[in-house]
Amino acid sequence: MSIKSDRWIKRMAESHGMIEPFEAGQMREHHNGPIVSYGVSSYGYDVRCADEFKIFTNINSAVVDPKAFSEDSFVDFKGDVCIIPPNSFALARTVEYFRIPRSVLTICLGKSTYARCGIIVNVTPLEPEWEGHVTLEFSNTTPLPAKIYANEGVAQMLFLESDEVCETSYMDRKGKYQGQRGVTLPRT
Repeated sequence: MSIKSDRWIKRMAESHGMIEPFEAGQMREHHNGPIVSYGVSSYGYDVRCADEFKIFTNINSAVVDPKAFSEDSFVDFKGDVCIIPPNSFALARTVEYFRIPRSVLTICLGKSTYARCGIIVNVTPLEPEWEGHVTLEFSNTTPLPAKIYANEGVAQMLFLESDEVCETSYMDRKGKYQGQRGVTLPRT
């Protein structure tokens, strides 16, 4: 299994629609000034966070249960900046829509800019032949409110290609998160 380079990422995005929309360079500025970078890097792709958020709250005294998830556990927010309360959590999604090839496993790691602020980005691996918007999980581990910037970089995708194609892909299994769009809540 080997990690894939910027050349491979560009080729797969352009010829197979692996990442849409796709930025072939490393974007570091908008017309308003510096941003948290996104786009192709040497051996990865830095994804952006969309402007749709679900911020976890305890105003309804809900219990977070992955087998019986209650929408009372969060509030919806749409905007350019999301403020995550201290020691709290929010869900968002990538701007980019992914189509993972059958021979590839994709791993996501948070960007150091956020990690150095105590903001942890968690995403489970994108399995072979999975497609959709990636749901991003942000944990604010600090005792202070934390900002997440929409339409800027938040995490890096690494593409690992196997020397052998899997017998059963995510699509073959009819995975419950296949084709997800928007911020997707837990499903059983």
